[in-house]
Amino acid sequence: MNAIETQYSTGLSQHNIERALIPAGKDLDHLVPADLGLLEDFHTMGRIATAQLVDLAGITEQSKVLDAGSGVGGTARYVADRFGSTVSAVDLTDEYCETHRWLNRLVGLDGRISVHQGDVTALPFTDASFDVAISQHVQMNVADKAGLYSEARRVLVDGGRLALWDITIGDGRELGFPLPWADHPAHSHLVSPDDLRAVIESCGFVVDQWNDLTDQAGAIMQALLAQPASPLGLHAFVADFARKAQNLTAALTDGRLRVIQGVARANG
Repeated sequence: MNAIETQYSTGLSQHNIERALIPAGKDLDHLVPADLGLLEDFHTMGRIATAQLVDLAGITEQSKVLDAGSGVGGTARYVADRFGSTVSAVDLTDEYCETHRWLNRLVGLDGRISVHQGDVTALPFTDASFDVAISQHVQMNVADKAGLYSEARRVLVDGGRLALWDITIGDGRELGFPLPWADHPAHSHLVSPDDLRAVIESCGFVVDQWNDLTDQAGAIMQALLAQPASPLGLHAFVADFARKAQNLTAALTDGRLRVIQGVARANG
């Protein structure tokens, strides 16, 4: 098991999600995609960020969509349910892939979503297979960012869109760990917003949108942390989630981290 899999694997993801759904009054035999909304979007601002990003990406029913670094599948299910598109999802963590497939079956979306265990720097797809590639909170665990974005460009058609939602370095001051993507500094591969944009452009993309949403993200995360505890949430399958979310929110609020929403076109 590599460092990233060690970061995310607990052996309990499916078990703990099931244990969260039942006390929340959900019937596993009659689940709909919206029932999962609070516990499947493992990134800053959750479903709010996903909805904003896919709107910018211009997805339609005809779009062939790649979710690169899909986690337990929140974004893939949201896209497949909302637009009726076909989605191919890739994640390095086998446990997350298995949980993703299970949740797809529970909500009846397994016919629209294929889940592949694999590395986002070596995607298991032929050239020009997709119209849109979505990447949310993935590059923080990827040291080889040129490999990540070169592969995204390879599998996109000319004019295809890369939609990203990512954490970057802020003012350079020391971060408090654990964070949602890294229990220790060695697992975190953050760069500055300018460096992130530069590597994306160097891999054959033209940036159309580059929005710093740090203030919005910090405010929303503070509001979410202030809400009463609920059985449904990322804490159901993310170890020590409360402390990780607090450290993330503090760093967004004081400028040690930035959060970037972007859309880039594959340059033909």
